[in-house]
Amino acid sequence: MTSRSRPAQVVALAGFVAVVAVAGALGSWATYPSLRHWYEGLRKPSWTPPGWLFGPVWSTLYLLMAASAWRVWRRDDAPAGRRKEALACWGFQLALNVGWSWLFFGLHRPTLAFVELVALWLAILATIVATARVDRPAAWMLAPYLAWVTFAGALNGTIARLNP
Repeated sequence: MTSRSRPAQVVALAGFVAVVAVAGALGSWATYPSLRHWYEGLRKPSWTPPGWLFGPVWSTLYLLMAASAWRVWRRDDAPAGRRKEALACWGFQLALNVGWSWLFFGLHRPTLAFVELVALWLAILATIVATARVDRPAAWMLAPYLAWVTFAGALNGTIARLNP
């Protein structure tokens, strides 16, 4: 599976975790200032999850994203082009993930954020497909992320409709 040394693998895993941690921090930077003064005042559907749930869910998803990318990186038995494609898709969807927080919470634009979230959903799907060509378990690690973003899309779309 890999010819890389154990120290190199640990450093790489830590690097992927650091990248998703930075992405999470950038998203949080846009999110937290708007929670009390803007988000709490929005009309939301009855099925909106409690606020405390988002932190643990996103922490888990970010760790799965990091582990998935790390598994792709380790697969030096797979064609380099496929690994690069999967990791490029991974980076692109992560950038869209951060962008959603800034559109929804930072700019208070739920409708625009919903449009961007559709692009994010497609990017996650593309990442799963590209990752599956390299490492199927790594692709499956992204399935909960796609499921959560599907749910988030329904929630975002409903909030946009309820708050024109």
